[in-house]
Amino acid sequence: MFPRCVWMLWFAIAIQAALVSAADRESSQAKLAPYFTPPAEFAGQFGPYRSPLKFADGTMVRSAADWSRRREEILEQWHRRLGPWPPLVETPAVKRLETVEREGFTQHHVHVQISPEGKLADGYLLVPKGSGPFPAALVPFYEPLTSIGQGPNGKGRGTHDYGLQLAKRGFVTLSVGTPGSVEKIGLDTRQLLTESGVEQRRQPLTLLAYTAANCHTALAQMPDVDPQRIGIIGLSYGGKWSMFASCLYDKFACAVWSDPGIVFNEKNGNVNYWEPWYLGYDPAMQRKPGIPSDQNPRTGLYRELLESGEDLVDLHALMAPRPVLVSGGTEDPPRNWVALNHLVALNEVLGYKHRVALTARPTHVPTAEALELELAFLEYWLK
Repeated sequence: MFPRCVWMLWFAIAIQAALVSAADRESSQAKLAPYFTPPAEFAGQFGPYRSPLKFADGTMVRSAADWSRRREEILEQWHRRLGPWPPLVETPAVKRLETVEREGFTQHHVHVQISPEGKLADGYLLVPKGSGPFPAALVPFYEPLTSIGQGPNGKGRGTHDYGLQLAKRGFVTLSVGTPGSVEKIGLDTRQLLTESGVEQRRQPLTLLAYTAANCHTALAQMPDVDPQRIGIIGLSYGGKWSMFASCLYDKFACAVWSDPGIVFNEKNGNVNYWEPWYLGYDPAMQRKPGIPSDQNPRTGLYRELLESGEDLVDLHALMAPRPVLVSGGTEDPPRNWVALNHLVALNEVLGYKHRVALTARPTHVPTAEALELELAFLEYWLK
């Protein structure tokens, strides 16, 4: 039996830890609070987007029970649009290729199984020192080195090295690159995704979401990870990947979509859902890269959605009531609150407030201030 003084010391340490945790949570809440409310000019504006609260037959969602049925309707529709998923991997293999001790955490170079056939995602698993289980985050990007602060040329990128920054804050992080890069060395992201779409006859963005779902399972089965506290964060291409993954796979507890372009916008060439490596895959024809025009028309699912007056607002709705931060920049300016107001309205029907946030910056790549808000958001909801 331990001496009374030892018990008293442990009790004091536990109380102090609880006080620090509460203070940190209040600090994060104060940082984030202004971003859960749209500017006055966009408050209550819903734009031309079809409400996700409206069933296909025109009736409206009035309750949580109604939403459960409507959510299934939306999810089934998106899987039909994008192409159905293969079965998820029940126990994804995680092969550790190399282990390096870094300050405050251990870094493992890993290959993660992302299909029943054994296809792999190249990645880096960072595990904090100490005893878990820890919260965790999946960080998808073109390649995983940028996300752990080392970059493809051995240099960190500073404000979107999410895997590194979160590991320093006590998260287990799994940073992964484009699926197929292990099997098809030398192909860039666009080639890999376009070829995957052709091979599997699905829109490439659903292949990315499927990959993320299997990576979530791999994380959830690790003894160092709390399976209820796994989020996802990504910038640009990684932001599109994070958005589709968190919407189509509801086991992600929360998400940060950093400037992916959350709705279609043909005035901005970087919001390029029309490309064959995103939603423009078409088995009947191949378009040239670039903004659609009469000479270079839309193709695939993107064309179908535009012609039917659809956008991505019903996809966003699949997040409810899980929290999401759109870390906006040049592709997601404050006016995109008009689309997010639909998600806010849905959360209100479900009895939730302050689950949807949009920040603003003048650049595509996060500023230091934007990065801090992204990290604070994940800390607030997962730690």
